[in-house]
Amino acid sequence: MINIGLKRFPKALECLHNVVTAPMSTINAIAIEAYKKYILVALIHLGQIPSLPKYTASTVLRSLKSYAQHLTEVSSGFMFFLWHPYVGLASSYATGKFSELEAFIQTNVEKFQTDNNLGLVKQVLSSLYKRNIQRLTQTYLTLSLQDIANAVHLNTSKEAEMQVLQMIQDGDIFATINQKDGMVSFHEDPEQYKTCEMIDQIDSSIQR
Repeated sequence: MINIGLKRFPKALECLHNVVTAPMSTINAIAIEAYKKYILVALIHLGQIPSLPKYTASTVLRSLKSYAQHLTEVSSGFMFFLWHPYVGLASSYATGKFSELEAFIQTNVEKFQTDNNLGLVKQVLSSLYKRNIQRLTQTYLTLSLQDIANAVHLNTSKEAEMQVLQMIQDGDIFATINQKDGMVSFHEDPEQYKTCEMIDQIDSSIQR
């Protein structure tokens, strides 16, 4: 929870992963709440939910499988009630459609509020802008700020510029903005992983 508050999402995801995959004979309230947050943090940080490893307790895997089936069969059950809004949120996120995700959140806002997860859910919504801009870099070499705003459903080209600048600063994309004509040029990752500094950095990561 502290890591989430400080936006250290990789570390938060690791902690939540450890809770969900810890040995347990029956699914418990701590694991349920942790998995809800695991879904939200994974969407913010990775844009998708990683599958759980094989060593996860069979009770947890069975419960997850059971609620996944509930989603398709729409049968009643305790697990369906607990999980549905979070799995639905992930499905809406995967479409990349901002309006669809926003509508789903509005429909389930009371459930997210009751779980004290509404703040995280709003961050999931914001992160969709970033994911959609990242998708554009895979298709286009240059785009105008207005085109980016239209594609990701931002209100103005100024908002698109602020979003792109933040992503450049965070190292999420490699791009330059031409202020004169409002065009954004997307680039490949300039890091060739050949410098002494980078080799030292990789080596220290391996050691750690």
